[in-house]
Amino acid sequence: MRRRSFGVLCAAMCCGVASAQPLAGATVEMRVEQVGPHSYFVQGQSAQGSAENQNFISNAGFVVTEDSVVVIDALGSPPLAERLLGEIRRITPKPVSHVLLTHYHADHIYGLQVFKAAGAQIIAQRHGQDYLVSETAQRRLEASRQDLFPWIDEHTRLVPADRWLDGDAALRIGGTEFRLRAVGPAHTPEDMVVLVPGERVLFAGDLVFRGRIPFVGQADSRHWIAALDQLLGFDARVMVPGHGPASQQPVEDIRLTRDYLQHLRRTMGEAARNLEPFDEAYARTDWSRFEMLPLFAAANRMNAYNTYLLMEHERD
Repeated sequence: MRRRSFGVLCAAMCCGVASAQPLAGATVEMRVEQVGPHSYFVQGQSAQGSAENQNFISNAGFVVTEDSVVVIDALGSPPLAERLLGEIRRITPKPVSHVLLTHYHADHIYGLQVFKAAGAQIIAQRHGQDYLVSETAQRRLEASRQDLFPWIDEHTRLVPADRWLDGDAALRIGGTEFRLRAVGPAHTPEDMVVLVPGERVLFAGDLVFRGRIPFVGQADSRHWIAALDQLLGFDARVMVPGHGPASQQPVEDIRLTRDYLQHLRRTMGEAARNLEPFDEAYARTDWSRFEMLPLFAAANRMNAYNTYLLMEHERD
């Protein structure tokens, strides 16, 4: 398989886009789940992004404080963000004051313009600026306007943060403490997780994919594993992952993502060291622990190939 063609496929898969024709009047279910006294989230589908699901494939959370609402991630299209804003208003009339962004992947950011228009301040890690000005971001948006129309269209735009962080931060908003931990480079260079210590709720972003295979893409899996080890030290009662249902057993679910990444690095690293062709290495690898997870067929071979290339580079 040629690296160039595989790289193009990877870019599409990592940003959650699969080509499809739009369905007139298509709707997807959005259900708010409460995970703490004042903490909530909505769960995206375990699928690739498409016009049928409006790119609703990632999670977003929100926390109601004394005077406002803090949103974590903005979902994968402006109409989804409008629906999330409507759901928030069903719970509280308080305005959305902040959006804390875990990373700048398309399925988490295409709704930002809705919250920006509502007056929210967007906060993210500074490395996200590199993605915003990249050719990859522009090409992905152009492709999404075709593949995800009408939910992504010519009016959808990339929105920068109002405040770029250079590491960890602690915020107090409406009497609620938020601890923002910079954990990149991992899934992305700008990864950030959000802990609400008063409720022991952790919004883990795409460091954790629960109940499905993660999309590894061009990630730095070595640092990703180290970041997951950091999360294991958090005193979280509930974890909201970037994808999949909320976890009442954060340690167990963090370990599953970590174990998958370690398995990729161990098996593909051995193949790279032995100069074994990728196809042969992939065929002989035991995937039985993970092959029943959703999206295994769609993502695993790509994850393995990218890890094989990464391990070749690390070996050099």
